[in-house]
Amino acid sequence: MNKKYEALFTPWKIGNLEIKNRIVLCPMGGTSLFGWMEPHHLDKDACDFFMDLAKNNVGLIIPGIAPLKNLIGGQWLYKKKSMFKQLKSYMEEFHKTGAKMIVQLTAGFGRSFSIPNSLAPVAKNKFLSTLLKPIINLPYLCASPSVLPSRWLQDYQCREITIKEIKDMIKAFALTSKLLKEAGVDGVEIHAVHEGYLLDQFTLEYTNHRTDEYGGSFENRYRFPVEIVKAIKAECGNDYPVTLRYSVVSKTRDFCEGALPGEKFTEIGRNMKESEIAAKYLQDAGYDMLDADNGTYDAWYWAHPPLYMPKNCNLDDVAHIKNFVDIPVVCAGKMEPEVASKAIKDGKIDAMGVARQFLTDSHWVTKLMEDRIEDIQPCIYCHNACLTMAHYKGVANDQAMEDSKHMSRCALNPTTMDGGKYDIKPAQKKKKVAVIGGGVGGMEVARIATLRGHNVTIYEKTDRLGGVFIPAGAMSFKSQDRKLLDWYRRQIDKLNIEVKYNTEITDISKLDADEIVIATGAVAKKLNIKGIENAIEAIDFLNKTKLVGENVAIIGGGLTGCEIAYELSLNKKKPIIIEAKQDLMAVRGLCLANSSYLRDYFKHNKVPVYLQSSVKEITQNSIVIVDKDGVEHTEQIDNVISCVGYNPNPIAKAGKHIHIVGDALKVGNLRTVVWRAWEVAEKI
Repeated sequence: MNKKYEALFTPWKIGNLEIKNRIVLCPMGGTSLFGWMEPHHLDKDACDFFMDLAKNNVGLIIPGIAPLKNLIGGQWLYKKKSMFKQLKSYMEEFHKTGAKMIVQLTAGFGRSFSIPNSLAPVAKNKFLSTLLKPIINLPYLCASPSVLPSRWLQDYQCREITIKEIKDMIKAFALTSKLLKEAGVDGVEIHAVHEGYLLDQFTLEYTNHRTDEYGGSFENRYRFPVEIVKAIKAECGNDYPVTLRYSVVSKTRDFCEGALPGEKFTEIGRNMKESEIAAKYLQDAGYDMLDADNGTYDAWYWAHPPLYMPKNCNLDDVAHIKNFVDIPVVCAGKMEPEVASKAIKDGKIDAMGVARQFLTDSHWVTKLMEDRIEDIQPCIYCHNACLTMAHYKGVANDQAMEDSKHMSRCALNPTTMDGGKYDIKPAQKKKKVAVIGGGVGGMEVARIATLRGHNVTIYEKTDRLGGVFIPAGAMSFKSQDRKLLDWYRRQIDKLNIEVKYNTEITDISKLDADEIVIATGAVAKKLNIKGIENAIEAIDFLNKTKLVGENVAIIGGGLTGCEIAYELSLNKKKPIIIEAKQDLMAVRGLCLANSSYLRDYFKHNKVPVYLQSSVKEITQNSIVIVDKDGVEHTEQIDNVISCVGYNPNPIAKAGKHIHIVGDALKVGNLRTVVWRAWEVAEKI
């Protein structure tokens, strides 16, 4: 193992609990031991996932939030006694690996509960809401410290939680923790004075307007989390570790508006001055560790940093708060092992928190220890499968129900938390497989088919593997995309997959193959606009075959258009965005953490955005924009970039032995490309 990582593999303690190394799996929604949107049970997928991580050298594992009550049905977790007996047997096997486990319990969501768009009419209809209470009790799930607007459905007012409900939760925390201790779990984590969840909403002045003992003064606002830890310690003993998920600073400008890295702003949540006091206060109340980062649901990109956020984005703030406590502090947020190791060695933090990288490559710690860093499949922070909670004007949480039920899967690795559906099994009959197109879809089919025992040849019309992902990853902030391409190319090489470069296939009948996979991507849509010949296609801009001037109009405010505008702005150019819909990036599956960063960036940097607008004409130095009322105005520009989407471009139709994958089948995102590739490769 490289010496620069040695500090990561030294032991440390939370109270009397010794942990073998300083790598912590941070909790993720959907990885609960007890199921998610279903009756409480010991979840096999989660158990298998954690056992695999434990066998691959993770020191401390913290499963995703376990609600004190079922989200569906509302039964108390502590009343399912039989489940904890099953958990005890599991923990006995788990501990044989040398890893430790702390289970995270949640008080709930408050205004941050992501109301599904399908339930928005129910939420706003008192009769329907009452009718559905026995199944899904939205008024309870959304109950907040005070009457507050929902983060996801702004015209829905969340009711104020009652004193009795608070006391019932405190009791449930204590009783559930006792059952977890008896089952052999090493500690509990309280969710959370963090990310703008219910407990955090109590602590923050902008969300707590109460006048009783749980509102007003600092002590009253922090009373709820303090009473929780005291109740647990009374039930389980002072030596039983109780950790706290903690946001050092809220990074919040206003309701539904976060603060960008380096931005000067007025904090309406917890600022650093209060955090210095709060961290010590919570430690003195009985908490044994802070599992820390930053943000709220209004500034969601701090807790779930997308590719636009800096690496190690929370380290400075977490390191600062460690100066005010005597308990261990874990830092999460796009942490890099080398940076984390140095921070630990220098005493700035105690452990490195990592979450979604484990979904992409569950064996990355082992590979790090074995100096096989180039074999680690990198997370690209896309959130295309692990956190698909989308929000834009006109919707609440526009998330597919299947994704709501099965969070924390991975766009790049469909085997994660999948119940064995995508396991690689040897082929019954080995075949010759021709893959036409060496983009991500083509490479993934080739990789999985080869691992199953087939003989695969890739036909690529250019001199490089990568396809459209090469220009997609060319932007300055997409270093992880470029790492992913390097990883794919290395896998193709290691598996000795034949690649015929500079070979364009136009007639598949001439191929000597048992199965043919078409992965020829898509072609850009053409707009019927006067002067469209003056526009540059997005792909040409990204490939740097067409350069642009200072003032650039972008037609299309989807993800590609917004990322190009962001790149232009980072390079000190002056983009404007024209979008036909009522919001930017108004699409299902694009995580709010990603989209809200770009929206906040455009707002803060005063990038002009024309919504519900179209383009009438383009000239060599101007563009005529028409708004929703039919009013025209002209902008002087140097260039126009067209980002209005793509159409599939298969070179043949699907048949008995002909398969189509990726954008050649249906234009989507990396998740749809990779998952379809697996489905095809596993059926051959």
